Amino acid sequence: MTLHWAWAIGALVLALFELHAPGFYLIWLALGAGTVALATFAFGFGVEAQLLTFAAASLVSCVMGFFVYRRVLRDEPAALARNARDRQMVGAHAVVAEPIRNGRGKIRLGDTVWLAEGPDLPEGAAVVVTAVRGTTAVVAAA
Repeated sequence: MTLHWAWAIGALVLALFELHAPGFYLIWLALGAGTVALATFAFGFGVEAQLLTFAAASLVSCVMGFFVYRRVLRDEPAALARNARDRQMVGAHAVVAEPIRNGRGKIRLGDTVWLAEGPDLPEGAAVVVTAVRGTTAVVAAA
């Protein structure tokens, strides 16, 4: 087996690992190994040149990956908020569902009733969620 095939197989193995563990930047190293496989096949590089080419190609591809991920993840805060209900709740307006007495009560936010902490307020009072602690909303009078 010639060395360019070893680099090609290594590139495929790294790419397969990336499929099973996405987000580890292995795809960029696989791109570097694939570059070495092509260069070794085309130019017949020695081992030292292959290792230097792998280092350079991997570095360049990882830097490219940084810019790709930066562009793709530019809207990440909005995407994270979809799965983080507590982030969506902060700043939301709600109504007291059960009176808040001694700092504890319940609020209705949308179609859900949440435990709440805040100043004593009667049922039906308007509140604003200022923070979320676990499953309890911290509220202030609106």
